[in-house]
Amino acid sequence: MGKKKQVDDSIIPIDIAPSDPGYLRASRKKITKQEAQRLRSLKLTAPCFLDNIPCRARSKRRVTRKKSTPKLKNKLGSGSFECYLETLWSRLPADKRDLFTRLDCQWFAWYRKASYREKVLSWVKRKEIFSTKYVLVPIVCWGHWSLLIFCHFGESLQSKTRTPCMLLLDSLQMSNALRLEADIRRFMFDIYKAEGRPGNKQMIYQVPLLVPKVPQQRNGKECGNFVLYFINLFVKSAPENFNIDNYPYFMKNDWFNAEAVERFCERLHALA
Repeated sequence: MGKKKQVDDSIIPIDIAPSDPGYLRASRKKITKQEAQRLRSLKLTAPCFLDNIPCRARSKRRVTRKKSTPKLKNKLGSGSFECYLETLWSRLPADKRDLFTRLDCQWFAWYRKASYREKVLSWVKRKEIFSTKYVLVPIVCWGHWSLLIFCHFGESLQSKTRTPCMLLLDSLQMSNALRLEADIRRFMFDIYKAEGRPGNKQMIYQVPLLVPKVPQQRNGKECGNFVLYFINLFVKSAPENFNIDNYPYFMKNDWFNAEAVERFCERLHALA
């Protein structure tokens, strides 16, 4: 690989939720032992995981369109992100969904902590990710959401027609992409090793990591909405066989616009 560019670590995305541990204790509602354990685990993850918003049953009260229109300035915590993703996923075409496996949005952040690494790898192994064409890995690091996509990981690393590769879709790509690369490649290598897949470390580390040019967010809090839209559009548009010779396919500068994101979020928030 070419020489890496210097990255200014002072550039940190500002989409960060409250970090006060008391934030988790604010509710007086009784919870189960299992739920309490989950909350304790969340404290060990990135700050925005503290901003978990549980899904509620949709209100039967009629509201005006003006009040029901979502605002992109509202950030998404991991809980609300997963709720919206479940809603989105259930409405995607079944034949398209069958090409994909998706990982929980917290797993990558937990993997970055040595004490959780083996556990995360065991969860990933149960997902059988090498049996599908694509693997969606929502990532939240430094309070910022991005989307990692593994393509054709079930194919031979030496394949010319279905070359394994990775895509990183990031609405703040100039500040985030390079900082994630080392962890992404280590994650990929550990998955191969845990699965007993063939290929040496040098070959695995040469799997292309592609960063397509995607529209960039306009403030520090839209990234979760952008990732949901990336998932929606990629699942609907991805070819059955992703060949890097045809990259970036539909992922060009004009693959969607601000108005399309607004409409998408209106529909998604109304359904959740």
